[in-house]
Amino acid sequence: MHLLSAQRWTQAQAEAWGAKQHWSAGCNFTPSTAINQLEMWQADTFDTKTIDRELGWMHGVGMSRARVYLHDLAYEQDPKGFKQRMADFLKLADKHQVKVMFCIFDDCWDAHPKVGRQREPKKGVHNSGWVRSPGDDERDWPEDAPRLKTYVQDIVKTFAKDKRVWMWDLYNEPGNSGYGEKSDFLLRHVFDWAREIRPDQPLTAGAWQGGTEMDKLCVDLSDVTSFHCYDGVDVLEKQIAFYKGFGRPVVCSEWMARTNNSLIKTHLPVFKKEGVSCLQWGFVSGKTNTIFPWGSKEGGEEPKVWFHDLLRADGSPFDKAEVVTYQRLCGHPNASAEK
Repeated sequence: MHLLSAQRWTQAQAEAWGAKQHWSAGCNFTPSTAINQLEMWQADTFDTKTIDRELGWMHGVGMSRARVYLHDLAYEQDPKGFKQRMADFLKLADKHQVKVMFCIFDDCWDAHPKVGRQREPKKGVHNSGWVRSPGDDERDWPEDAPRLKTYVQDIVKTFAKDKRVWMWDLYNEPGNSGYGEKSDFLLRHVFDWAREIRPDQPLTAGAWQGGTEMDKLCVDLSDVTSFHCYDGVDVLEKQIAFYKGFGRPVVCSEWMARTNNSLIKTHLPVFKKEGVSCLQWGFVSGKTNTIFPWGSKEGGEEPKVWFHDLLRADGSPFDKAEVVTYQRLCGHPNASAEK
């Protein structure tokens, strides 16, 4: 194990951080006008009006945490502007009392991201424009490592003491898309690079496969344990018990898929009872098409039961009872998600 990876927070440090937290809920946030991370963060399509409105709806629902994906190519294209847009996003989030978990790398979906104008969504296709970070064209190890190290350390250093940043999620689902052990190099190094900066916020990478060697590495490297669960409530309860066994605060950074029986009415009460802060996938239905399930085919009409997301583009809920559940459990019983 790398020396710096061994210098993660002690259990006492992690517990001290956890003791200062209150139970909270939120979402994986992409504005409805962005198909992916590049469209969200590039200067020409950074949509502050929509971001401001939808973060306001988050607050109305009772959500106070947002997990937000970044992208290395958006940074490389315009480092100064990219960091300014991150700061602008944090200002809007703070306005609506939302703290942010930034997610740096991601092994999911399109392997060949390109800067510039992004494709239009494919009707009915789940995440038809989402892109990996880094893409396959930036994965020659160790040749590409210095560029990625500069990216990671610059953004972490810029916001290392920013109280609006809740956590750093350094790598989403490492090993997905068939990478397997090929992601081990980047996973270990991104923790090393971030730890050289020593941010005030904890570092994490979510376990997502239910106990693989890669999951174990994510847990071993993380200051605070995080995991993903898109299964029924019985599986969720077992996973919470399992991850609590490592003796560190636990966060569920991805959940909620209605047709997988991962439901707001059944799961959110469990998260609150167990003191596990949680971030469901998606918020406002938009260009990501995540109301459609994984593997959906092109051309499909809006499903009767949405897979992810909570609100329509006008702010009205898919299911008002779900919003009421959030408001009740998050302590905002008089708030409304509707506009």
